[in-house]
Amino acid sequence: MKIALDAMSGDYAPIATIRGAIEALNENEKMEIVLVGKNEIIKEELKKYKYDETRLEIKVADEVIEMTDDPIKAIKDKKNSSMNVCLDLVKDGIAKASVSCGNTGALLATSQLKLKRIKGVLRPAIAVPFPNKKGNTLFLDLGANADTKPEYLAQFAVMGSKYMEILSSMKNPKVALLNIGEEETKGNELTREAFELLKKEKNINFVGNIESTKIMDGDVDVVVTDGFTGNILLKTSEGVGKFIFHIIKESIMENFISKIAALILKKNFKKVKEKVDASEYGGAIFLGLNGLSIKAHGSSDYRAVKNALKVAAKFIDANFVEELRKTMEV
Repeated sequence: MKIALDAMSGDYAPIATIRGAIEALNENEKMEIVLVGKNEIIKEELKKYKYDETRLEIKVADEVIEMTDDPIKAIKDKKNSSMNVCLDLVKDGIAKASVSCGNTGALLATSQLKLKRIKGVLRPAIAVPFPNKKGNTLFLDLGANADTKPEYLAQFAVMGSKYMEILSSMKNPKVALLNIGEEETKGNELTREAFELLKKEKNINFVGNIESTKIMDGDVDVVVTDGFTGNILLKTSEGVGKFIFHIIKESIMENFISKIAALILKKNFKKVKEKVDASEYGGAIFLGLNGLSIKAHGSSDYRAVKNALKVAAKFIDANFVEELRKTMEV
């Protein structure tokens, strides 16, 4: 189970990426990691850790695609970037998956260029599991396609449904379309046309429209939308989560009694944090490609990197790409 990790990308690279890699390696005996990036920097950082050296190697890449780089220009001008080299390793069959905290636009473009779409897939989608009251709801697209057609949404529903069947062993997952109301006639031209296509799609269990306030109730398993709306929803939910924890922390520090109460409830707070903290979910897959490309948040700390590597390992174990290909190529 060899995974290529872009060691140089992300706000806290290479410190967070390398620590995350070591922790993932120590928690999963089957995992092997290729750290891709600047040789001397990686070697110096590795001196801090003890690890199984037979399961970790370095692949040199002297360039880095920055968050501020133009995606298309960057993949052309920086051919020896850590991101490019990671995906080359997957394309060439040396690694089973690539994980990067880098520039989303560049990663998506490079992933499509090198791995290609599965035959029959119109557009890839970014898919992320959202926590809900009963478990998780898969949400897509979260940013790969700002401009979307109804047929793309219908296909996202098929791919998302298959994701839940494979990764969560879920039979006949319930699929919903994000909209401003539950009624069939609600929404804009895109959602109304997509609704009609989803009703006719035989490969999914379509249950209708869903409002954003209902997503975390856990009554549906897959929610589809366009990438523009999905990305806004993702970032808004992350911001709300951080705000709530900020308010709780402020309240706890108000007086001695609240501090004592917080100590008593420490385990409970930890459970809540694990449920809603984005870093616990690791990374998002570019769904629909002929290879595994996992996007971790640009601000990922070492825990998020570790969890992104664990996500990649789950997809490898499930033989995900091959299973999805059986559905999409029919």
